[in-house]
Amino acid sequence: MTQDYLVRALAFNDEVRAFSVRSTQTVQVAQDKHYTWPTASAALGRSMTAGLMMGSMLKNEEKLTITINGGGPIGQIIVDANGKGEVRGYVTNPQTHFDLNEHGKLDVARAVGTEGSLNVVKDIGMRDFFTGSTPIVSGELGEDFTYYFATSEQVPSAVGLGVLVNPDNTIKAAGGFIIQLMPGASEETISAIEQHLGAMEPVSKLIDKGLSPEQVLEEVLGEDNIRIIDRMDVEFKCNCGKEKFSTAIKGLGNAEIDSMIKEDGGAEVECHFCREKYHFSVEELEALKEA
Repeated sequence: MTQDYLVRALAFNDEVRAFSVRSTQTVQVAQDKHYTWPTASAALGRSMTAGLMMGSMLKNEEKLTITINGGGPIGQIIVDANGKGEVRGYVTNPQTHFDLNEHGKLDVARAVGTEGSLNVVKDIGMRDFFTGSTPIVSGELGEDFTYYFATSEQVPSAVGLGVLVNPDNTIKAAGGFIIQLMPGASEETISAIEQHLGAMEPVSKLIDKGLSPEQVLEEVLGEDNIRIIDRMDVEFKCNCGKEKFSTAIKGLGNAEIDSMIKEDGGAEVECHFCREKYHFSVEELEALKEA
């Protein structure tokens, strides 16, 4: 399969900044790890795709966490992303699926729900975290991220997110775009973008047809208007490890560690994000008490 990657661009004489990503393989890794059913794959895939593009707005080691809780049967969607093109994510109930909605599409809004919020926490390497939160407006997620940017970050944006799922539950195509108006963007530019957005096909269809992230931006903005600044490979990557879980177990305190030793003769922990399991023997748990 073709490597997933993301492009950043400026458009309309730098009045607009734009991002586009192909995330098919990345979402496939998440589908494999969590055995998500199609509607859950679409919800998690759209959220991870948004996370990749939002992560690319950060510097390398900076990171963000997106939490979507719309009160629907899928439960929470959690996505972590950073400035290096790495993303990981999971949903509370991965085996969530419904019949197609009235538009013949996966019913993401029904799975996500519309009674709740989209939260973003950015860790930009200082003591202060940036936290933004907006209500879920549609549950389809593209509109919800559009609303988040406009309301929480005061940046007029258009967000397109799409995931197509094969009959065998594998990911057929996934990707998205974010278009953002810079201060002082002209009315002509705004109406040109609106026209393009109104006329284009869904982003998942474009990726399924084989369009690259650059070509997706040409569809959204018109090919003569874009200047690609850079491109970056993206992937599903988890930063868990035994060391991190050791620290977490240590934090539970000696009494809790003692009960793990007595009742279970050890401990096994599983990472929510990648389902990797880590086993701790009685000796390892005893050592954590002394440390």
